[in-house]
Amino acid sequence: MVQDVAQTDEIIDKYKGDKSSLIQVLLDIQHENRWLPRDALMRASQRLGIPLSQIYHVATFYKAFSLMPRGRHSVSVCLGTACQVRGAPRLLDKVTEKLEIEPGETSEDMRFSLETVNCLGCCALGPVMVVDGEYHSSPSRKELDVIADACE
Repeated sequence: MVQDVAQTDEIIDKYKGDKSSLIQVLLDIQHENRWLPRDALMRASQRLGIPLSQIYHVATFYKAFSLMPRGRHSVSVCLGTACQVRGAPRLLDKVTEKLEIEPGETSEDMRFSLETVNCLGCCALGPVMVVDGEYHSSPSRKELDVIADACE
């Protein structure tokens, strides 16, 4: 994890401490940690010369950033209109039952984080879920078991 100063500094140094690289710095910190730890944000504030409040503003504006620890595997269920009419609520029910977490939560073992999204842009495949960047169309309970078991 990038929670120590040296690793955070290494990320910032990669962008030569340029203020305009804030979003990329935050993306790199999150990539290493799966979230944005406060200590890393404070260090970025110091090194980039950007007020911590402004960094928090950016980190909370973009849905891609998380200020809470996230699981090793990211699961997103589309709730867009096309997916809704094709059974997204039932898919979400199956996923929450399988993972034993609700949208916006992370499993206690830090294995999964679940979120809902408004549209994934593949409406013809709906209902759709994405696990670690891999799209799954209308997965059955058995397929959900296989997908979850593959996420070790």
